[in-house]
This record gives sequence, C-alpha cells and structure tokens, in this order.
Amino acid sequence: MLYLTSDDFPIFVPFGVIGFYRYLWYLIRIIASVTYRPVPLPENPTYVASEDVTIIVPTIDAGEEFKEAANSWLAGKPKEIIIITEEKMLIPLQELANAVDPERIRVLTVPFANKRLQMAHGIRNTTTDIIVFADDDAIWPPTLLPYVLACFEDQKVGGVGTSQRVQPVGKRMTVWEVLAAFRLTIRNIEISSSTHIDGGLPCLSGRTAAYRTVILKDPEFLHGFTHDYWLGKYQLNSGDDKFLTRWMVSHGWSTYVQCCKEAELLSTMKPNWRFLKQVLRWTRNTWRSDLRSLFMERYIWTTHPYVAYTMVDKLFNPFTLLVGPCLVGYLVWKSTIAVIDGGYHLPWWNIILSYMVWLMATRTAKLLPHLWHTPSHIIYVPAFILFGYYFAIMKLYALFTLHETGWGTRAGIGDPTKATAATDGGGVGVNVVQEKAYSDPSNPSTPCSSHQLLYQQQPGQTQTAYSP
Repeated sequence: MLYLTSDDFPIFVPFGVIGFYRYLWYLIRIIASVTYRPVPLPENPTYVASEDVTIIVPTIDAGEEFKEAANSWLAGKPKEIIIITEEKMLIPLQELANAVDPERIRVLTVPFANKRLQMAHGIRNTTTDIIVFADDDAIWPPTLLPYVLACFEDQKVGGVGTSQRVQPVGKRMTVWEVLAAFRLTIRNIEISSSTHIDGGLPCLSGRTAAYRTVILKDPEFLHGFTHDYWLGKYQLNSGDDKFLTRWMVSHGWSTYVQCCKEAELLSTMKPNWRFLKQVLRWTRNTWRSDLRSLFMERYIWTTHPYVAYTMVDKLFNPFTLLVGPCLVGYLVWKSTIAVIDGGYHLPWWNIILSYMVWLMATRTAKLLPHLWHTPSHIIYVPAFILFGYYFAIMKLYALFTLHETGWGTRAGIGDPTKATAATDGGGVGVNVVQEKAYSDPSNPSTPCSSHQLLYQQQPGQTQTAYSP
C-alpha cells in the first residue's frame, strides 16, 4: 500500500489522519480502562442488601431460565424481589415465583405490557432505599449486590451499573452470540474508561442498574418516565435506561460503574438473526438519547465532556467507517485504467488483499481483550468485520426511522399510548419510602434520614406530599 501512495499521495493523507485519530483514541481508552479501579467494599457499609435493596424485574414472557436468574439474585440476599407483568401472565409467573421463593418474591401486574409502566409500578411499591432493576435473564455473581452498594457510600452517587458478559443459550455460542460478546467486551472498556476519565458514561445498562429510591419516587420523574415522547408525538417504551442515565446527569447526581468480576453479570442474547433486531432497537435508542443529551438538554457538555466527545464521535462513526470500502472501490476502478491514462500501477487484487490484511490486523487488535480470554473466537473476526459495515448502514437507517418505537423482538408489547392512558385512568395506591440518602447531592450536609414521602394518591384523593 505504501508503494501505491507514489501515484497520488495526497489522496491518502486525510484517510491516514482519520485512522491515526481513531486508533489514538482507542489506545487512550485502553489505558484509561487498565488504570480504572472499582470501588472497594467498605468495612462498615451504610447499606445492607437484606434491609435496603428491592430488585424490580419487569417481564412478560419469563420462562424456566428465570429460575436460574432469580436464584442468583437471591444469593445476594435482597430484602425483596418484585416481578411486574401484565395481568394475563400473573398465574404462570406466580407459579415460577413460588417455585423459587414465595416469601421474598412478589408478583404484581399492570393492565398492559409496557416496560416503563411496569417499572413505575414497581417503584411505587418499593419501600427500601435502593432499587435495582434487572432483566429477567440476568445472572449475577453472589458478590454483585455488595459491590454495587459500595458505590452508594458516596452520597452524591445516584446510579450504579456493572460490567457484562454473554451467557450462551445452548452448549456453545452461535455466531450471533459471539458478535454480542465482542460488543460487550468493547462496551466494558468504554464504560470503565469514561468512568475513569470524567466520571460519566453514556448509559447505565438496563440489564442491571441500581438507583436511590428517593430519586425515582419523585413525581416529576415518574411522570416524565412514563410520558416520554420523541418529537412530542411518538411515545417511547424502550430506552428506559437511557432516560434514567440522562435524568442522573440533568439532576446533578453522579454515576459509577463497577467493572470487575465480583460485579459482572451474565446475560443471554438472541442466538439467531433476531439479534439484529435487538441491535436496531438499541441503535435507535442511542440516536434519540444522544441527540437529546448533546443538543436539547446539553448538561453533558459541562458535566462529562469526555462522554460528550464519545457521543459526537458515534454520530460520525458510520460515515467514517464507510469511507474505507468507498476508497478501496475507487482505487480498484483506477487500477483498471492504464497508467498512461491516469490509472494506478498496482493490480486490483493487490489493493483488495492489502485492505483485507489491514482490516484483519486492526480488528483483531481491537478484540484482543476478548480474544485473550477466549482465543477460539478468533475465527469469528471476519464476521465481526462484516457486521461492522452492516452496523454502519443500520445506524444510518435507524437515524431516518427514529419514529419507529416498537420493541421489535418481543410479542405482546402493545401501543404504549393506550397502556399509559389506561394506567393513568386506573389510579395507584399510596406508597411510602424510608430513605437514608441525602435529598440534594449538591448539599451533602442536608440529610433526610427518616424522610417519609407519600407520592401517589388513591383514586379520588388529592395528591399529598409529607416531608420533615
């Protein structure tokens, strides 16, 4: 390829600069990730799982795998697990709960399947200081809860996330699961590096994330969370973790992520082509949330400038990625023209071979943190390269279809507008929360121990809020 530059060197300068820039920042992320350290366990913890933690699990189709996940949650000794489902799934889910631990697992229902409304219903029925949201297939190590709670020793921390790995559905991973595992490894590097650099992260993943209950009991939060519209008319059901992360930033709360084996969860991914539907939904959520963070809310620029940079970088990423094959196509075309007529002297196969070698070398280097632990996955690097180009095109497609707010991979998720209207009209019960945390993260001298708040009214009653 260096020999090819003798034909028209200026063509390669901007692309060389782009490549140098991208891999320089990747090296910076690697260094930051390596120097990152998780919060250690305190000697005298303020929060104890058996007294202060409620796990909320919104689901509509949990199966036998739920038992393995629930047993892993119970190993951390939470005070309670609340399962929220739609009314028609009450009996099968109650049977699953009874088979695991009927005393510590409670099953509640909402009229329609809607994840945000299910989460909100769980919040209203929580009485502990810390809420942990979990997917119904998230498998935890027994040390996860203590390590998550350790972060809340800092009274300015409002939300905590964890690192993740893929749990294969069958005996061995499919190519789709390996692609998901590659993505999670890269994500673990990104969130640990951003946490180390400026204390922020793009998203506290909804697979498992913990929050102070006092934040989520806020009526303003509950209304905004369940009445979230894109462009004022497309109601959002997914993207709940993005909303929660932005809420932390816009309301002055810090976040942290525990990237360590003691807090690393296992999660299943779609083992077939439906994984692409998952990625499309996540991509739309990322576009909508990042555009809001950068250009509408704008808190991210001053609170977490490095995270803001990564968001801007992702906006341009599909364009820069697609430049490569476009350039190669141009060079191949020029190589078919005689040199005396302005063509290039290298044969077309030489250009393509050089490009393929470059791709294999750079992508393998990018995946080394994963391949170090699972070297057998090196055979999937070509699939990862192809997926990268597919993903770039998908990101552009997602950008122009942000009005599509359907779930995409789960049956039974209906119209979120109708579900919200039905819940708003039905009313909810009064709930009380005892909160050990501080009411204002910017003023830690103002504790609100024994702070009781009644947030939701009984049908027909006037909303009341009691405070000290």
